[in-house]
Amino acid sequence: MIDLGISKIAIIGVIALVVLGPERLPKVARTVGTLLGRARRYIAEVKSEVGREMDLDELRKMKDTVQSAASSFESSVSAELYKTGTDLNAALDADINDAMLPLASSEPQVYYGTLAPKRKDWRKRQQSTPLWYRNASRKRTRVLSGAARVARYRYKKPA
Repeated sequence: MIDLGISKIAIIGVIALVVLGPERLPKVARTVGTLLGRARRYIAEVKSEVGREMDLDELRKMKDTVQSAASSFESSVSAELYKTGTDLNAALDADINDAMLPLASSEPQVYYGTLAPKRKDWRKRQQSTPLWYRNASRKRTRVLSGAARVARYRYKKPA
């Protein structure tokens, strides 16, 4: 940028005072200051936008590398799962064939595969807090005014 020292600014100020005069100098100085401020803000915006674009490009590259790594990991896992599944199926087929051999004998077979299903709410514990206490201590959703409360809880004579 232009190197302006105090002496150069003073010389420019004296020349501007002589050329423009004392009446128009403050107005011109304000205008020049406003324009310089706008120019600085514009330059700062451009710099920040360029920085954001560079960061966005880096993030896109990082996203692409992560996606490629994830897809390769997924394909390797699915290949291993397929291999394990085929091995397991082959082993189960062999076990089923071995299990069919004793059926010809007269010994009774016991199967433990069918167990009674658990209750749906088996994790729930019984609450030890009484119902009337829970109802009285919870947050109220409707608030009654004083007159409405008196009207609601007023003693009514039996007819």
